[in-house]
Amino acid sequence: MSPNRVEFVSRLFSRKVPAGLTARSTARALFQAYRATEADREMFTRNLEAIRDRLKKLHHFEFTGEDDASIEYIYRTIFNAGDAFIYSTGGFGGFRGATYADLMTAADGRGEARSYLATEENFRVVREMEQKNLIVPVVGDFAGPKALRRIAQYLKDHNATVSAFYTSNVEQYLFQQGDDWWRFLSNVATFPMDASGTFIRSAHFAYNNGSVQPTRQLSGGNFVQLLCPMADLINAFNQGRIQDYDDIIRRSRP
Repeated sequence: MSPNRVEFVSRLFSRKVPAGLTARSTARALFQAYRATEADREMFTRNLEAIRDRLKKLHHFEFTGEDDASIEYIYRTIFNAGDAFIYSTGGFGGFRGATYADLMTAADGRGEARSYLATEENFRVVREMEQKNLIVPVVGDFAGPKALRRIAQYLKDHNATVSAFYTSNVEQYLFQQGDDWWRFLSNVATFPMDASGTFIRSAHFAYNNGSVQPTRQLSGGNFVQLLCPMADLINAFNQGRIQDYDDIIRRSRP
């Protein structure tokens, strides 16, 4: 619905567009400008109806009363999230308590902003994917019997392979829940993949003598993104060489 970042943030938070913002404005400039504006209840009502109309009339989704209530609840939560424009005192590095502004203005290890609101080009890429229905949300359990296996079958049916699988730090918790980790990797083993397929995971790390050392502790460090070839990990799993979370981390690299 929004052709650019400025209008997107306006619609997302139901705030009128501040003066001075352009296509070249940084994400930080966007949030600084919108932070000075007030949430507009009339705009919220109009936007909510526009969302419903688009889903019902353009996409022809059939809504229940529960669906309508859920959409309004989520959108109203965003409307009331005044702290979304404030930068947390801990910054993004600490992750806990990170605000929407923190996430959208965060930079990578080289200082380059990567979020979809960082530049108009980034925004257009995500918007075009949405317009082509290429971003498909799936609700499921990594260790469950259906979600991942259905995705695997869909990929096989379309002669596609997995290029990347972002697990965040979910695997850490799967290893703390009985045999959920085994069920998860068994599900992943059904994916069509080649040598290029890569796990992307977040792990807590601490600095030790100038080097990054992954740790399972949830405090005293920061998150680092780690890469791991999917096929190599699944081969090790099939051979019985994956027994705990440390085995996963040892096969990963920054």
